Amino acid sequence: MQLRIAYFGLPLGALLLRADGHDLRFCVVPPISAPGLRRLKACFPERVVEAQALGSHLDEAVDARFAAEPVDLLVSWFWTRKLPKRWLERARLGGIGAHPSLLPRHRGPNPYFWAIDCGDAETGVSVHRLEPEYDTGAVFEQARLEVRDLNAWQLARALDRPSLRCLRNVVRRAAGSGLGAGMPQDPGLVSLAPEPVEAHLRADFSWSTERVLRRIRALSPVPGLGLTLADVVFFVTRAHPTSGFVAALEPGEAEVAQDRLILRTGDGAISVESAALATDSEEVEVLTGAELAHLLGERLKATRGSSFKGGRG
Repeated sequence: MQLRIAYFGLPLGALLLRADGHDLRFCVVPPISAPGLRRLKACFPERVVEAQALGSHLDEAVDARFAAEPVDLLVSWFWTRKLPKRWLERARLGGIGAHPSLLPRHRGPNPYFWAIDCGDAETGVSVHRLEPEYDTGAVFEQARLEVRDLNAWQLARALDRPSLRCLRNVVRRAAGSGLGAGMPQDPGLVSLAPEPVEAHLRADFSWSTERVLRRIRALSPVPGLGLTLADVVFFVTRAHPTSGFVAALEPGEAEVAQDRLILRTGDGAISVESAALATDSEEVEVLTGAELAHLLGERLKATRGSSFKGGRG
């Protein structure tokens, strides 16, 4: 059975649902650059609704589309705004969306940061019923993925394929036998995943090396772990453990040695591999660990072993 779909999200999801034989009545794409938009517009020249072009008139345009188009299912894949209740009620079967966590764990806009920073061994994706409140609806299908040593960007990319696979599976089943009730989320297992705030952009270097590296990976590649050392503001985006450090260093102290910036932790030390340098302009200068060490070298000669403080700059 072919479903009439109102689609919200990145173009790739719409193209795959079209390839599965579904009738996309209209496709609302978010105001971000994403592959597939040109192809989507070529397939549906009159059915693509671009949020960026409509600006404050988007809701009005979508309301008009729903009024004109009968819809069986609303489907969301990485849409960037809350979908109002009136739109969810326009679809005969309601709405479904893919969330990049194992709901009810890490409800919210940034589950990548929290899965890594909390030290989760695995995360995944959940296709769930869309409700007026974010990420609260019953779950129809999940897929699991080991976090390993991925950073936030790598984890997001690794979850793209399983999220699309699960989404297409649920839509396929809905076309055949309906959505069903799904599995209600256990309120006792809920955790939240808000955007990181000021405190999350720093690290306590009395933490273990493993814990500091998790924070760096959770913040990478943007914005990175904010530090100020010798009045230089920079953001660490990659680092690795090292045993080659001066034994007298205390946690929260640093040294430059052999073109390396070494930061002492609670149980060892890390060596910075790459960092973004804050500049006076809007541009960000990306440096290797050796380049950063060279920049800091002269300033640290007089104060080697002095403590540094974390910050955003």
